[in-house]
Amino acid sequence: KVIFVGDATMAPYEITHPGGSIEHWNEEAGATWFQRIHEHFRKVVWLNPLPESYWGSGGSLGITRQLVNEHMYPLTIDGLESAMKQLSK
Repeated sequence: KVIFVGDATMAPYEITHPGGSIEHWNEEAGATWFQRIHEHFRKVVWLNPLPESYWGSGGSLGITRQLVNEHMYPLTIDGLESAMKQLSK
C-alpha cells in the first residue's frame, strides 16, 4: 500500500514527458513511475493538502488524479478516513 502526500501541482510535462522535469533530466516520464508503482502495489492513494475546490480536472493535478485511479483525497479528517477505507478494501 502506498500513500502519496502533496499538492500534485507541477508542470504537466514532468508527468507526461521524458526530460520534462525542470530540476533535472528525467529519462522517463513521471507517469512511467506511477505505472511501476501500480504494478508493485495493489493499493495507492494520494492525500492532497489543497482544498478540493482548487483541484479542478486539468493540468498536473488532473493527470495525477487519473494516475491514481481517482483515489485522491483531501488532507482532512474525512479525507483521511476515506483514503484509509480505500486502502483497507
